[in-house]
Amino acid sequence: MISLFSPKADHPLLDAREARRVFAELAAREAPEALEEATAWLESLPGAEGFKLAQRLETVLRLDEAVIRHARQLTQAYLLRGRAGNLDGSRLWLLNHDYWQQLAAVYRDCLERWQGAGKPERETVGANLSLFHARTLHALGMRLRWDQFRYGPISAEFWLDLGTAYLAAVEADSERKGVSLHATAGMADAPTTGEAEYLKVLVFNASAMDQMTPLQIEAAARLIAYFLPHLVLIREVWPTSMYWVDATKPQPPARLGRLPEVTPGLRFFTCTRAVEAVTTLRQAIQAGQPLPASLGAGIDTATVLAVLEHLAMYWSPQPPVRNHVRRPLTSRIAVVHGLAAAHARLTGRADASEVESWAVDDISLGGMRAQAQVGRRDWMHVGALLAIQPEGGDNWLIGITRRYTRTAPNQASVGIETLTKKPRAVNADAEGLATDCLLLDDLVVGETARLALPRTAAGEQVALTFSLDGKQARLFPTEKLETWDDFVIARFLAQSFS
Repeated sequence: MISLFSPKADHPLLDAREARRVFAELAAREAPEALEEATAWLESLPGAEGFKLAQRLETVLRLDEAVIRHARQLTQAYLLRGRAGNLDGSRLWLLNHDYWQQLAAVYRDCLERWQGAGKPERETVGANLSLFHARTLHALGMRLRWDQFRYGPISAEFWLDLGTAYLAAVEADSERKGVSLHATAGMADAPTTGEAEYLKVLVFNASAMDQMTPLQIEAAARLIAYFLPHLVLIREVWPTSMYWVDATKPQPPARLGRLPEVTPGLRFFTCTRAVEAVTTLRQAIQAGQPLPASLGAGIDTATVLAVLEHLAMYWSPQPPVRNHVRRPLTSRIAVVHGLAAAHARLTGRADASEVESWAVDDISLGGMRAQAQVGRRDWMHVGALLAIQPEGGDNWLIGITRRYTRTAPNQASVGIETLTKKPRAVNADAEGLATDCLLLDDLVVGETARLALPRTAAGEQVALTFSLDGKQARLFPTEKLETWDDFVIARFLAQSFS
């Protein structure tokens, strides 16, 4: 639609009446169409002539306001689908990602114009200045979040854009001035500041999002906002300082090992005080108290508890220590993904077309790290069940993806935990329901063993019976260990095996 206008023609949003009509229609549209159209309008603005600085900024602020409800609605839609591995899920991700990427780019364009303007023109921005800086940093944070939902890659330029936006707020002395980001349907957001939005992004990046599912990532972002009063960003290094960042450089925050070079953009932040608050909230939830209302809808208690445990670990003054020593290894592995494919592979029913070849970087007693090509069918994610065959071997291992980071658009680094080196594929009867399962431990009567089984078959009091090595086994569930999108790992008591 926007491309029909010549770059030199008057932009439709220059007319105040037309702009009001467009924003009202966007607010009233269905969410997907509204976000797609808003993205098109945003794409048209950087090259548009005729806007004065204050009018350009006011236009972007109002466009942002008109569709924020839609953006939040589509975020919920994406997350509630679980991991979106189909066309609809991919379209939801693309709609949201492209919108926030374009909004951040347009705010950045406004920022560059503001920085290049003279004092009289800067002053025309007036009361919108603090809101402008906070919204710019918020949009960049949302762009990072949507990139992280697909595990990157995160460019170095992103960190330079973020730091530039923060330092612009500092230069204008607006970084600590309170604003309400949006006032959707008469309900204003909780007060925030430009510095708070910057700190949220820094802590988000420092919290090991490459180990979380998209729903957990969203929960972590909301919890970071909840714990913000306990998080500290300062210019000077304190004994409790854990991380540092240089806002003038294209690099993410890092753990504080030695004192970095002192520059005007150097900042330190610590999460130490937040760890106690995390523990307090976790204990309250475990005692039966409801989730804080400020966390919003769509996130269940189990997810919040898992994320709280994760944040406590990564916000601790002492970084997590690996359980096993890694050693370099140059090798390859054959990989198939998913419970059904792994079961088929172990029973000889699979074909070679399902197999991918990954390059192993290092290995430990507990797992391995590998480099994988990201294809058009991007199925990889944290919590993916894998069947793995080492190069030159005829045995299959079962593992699970614990870390996942895209290092380039078509390349990813995958951290894999080995669940078992001796898996057995069994066809179980779950009280009349035929169920393909993976037995992860040896069976000993009176002891427990882990099984991976479909979520639909993981009943609380449903026993499993199956044949194995000419014997009949009966197992009763005792504990769910992990629940993922399409499978569960549970512990079962072996009641009989004879």
